[in-house]
Amino acid sequence: MKTFVAIAGNMGAGKTSMVEFLAREYGFEPVYEPYTANPYLDDFYRDMKRWAFHSQLYFLTHKFRLHRGLDANPGTVVQDRTIYEDAEVFAENLYRRRAMSKRDYTTYRELYEAMREALRPPDLLIYLRCSVRAIRRRIRIRGRPSEMSISTGYLRGLNRLYEAWVARYDQSPKLVWDSERMDFVTDLVDLIEFRRAISRFL
Repeated sequence: MKTFVAIAGNMGAGKTSMVEFLAREYGFEPVYEPYTANPYLDDFYRDMKRWAFHSQLYFLTHKFRLHRGLDANPGTVVQDRTIYEDAEVFAENLYRRRAMSKRDYTTYRELYEAMREALRPPDLLIYLRCSVRAIRRRIRIRGRPSEMSISTGYLRGLNRLYEAWVARYDQSPKLVWDSERMDFVTDLVDLIEFRRAISRFL
């Protein structure tokens, strides 16, 4: 049966590990965020105010194309980060921090709303909840140069917007998983709990 599962969560929350797990355990086809392909990303982290609109627009257009491609896939796919997060969390956070002007943000939101209406929502959204402290630790461990200079305040703002967005998200069933305290990779009890939780949706 054709199914679309989306994994949502802040950077470092464990999205890639979750995608890899679902692909391995359930045979889902993994679809990853085009993170490293963004030509504006390094510039953005050095000067957010100058490059915010360019970087977010790149992510939005490429995520829209990626999301549309999922509709043509006959099997079950699992996606690492959604187009909804790009707009509802990341672009919103930049606007609130005054890194994106009202004019640019209005243009961005109009484009996003038009794209959202054209997309089929996922059949299940899995949100990975994780504290800022744990996120910072994981960012240091994986060592991506573009992420190392991200401030705690920036991550805290993202987390607040994630929680608000997930609370109002109603386009599909959703599963909230505590990826900081529940480790389905190394802990058998947590693995059994996750399998039980997801079995209600699949």
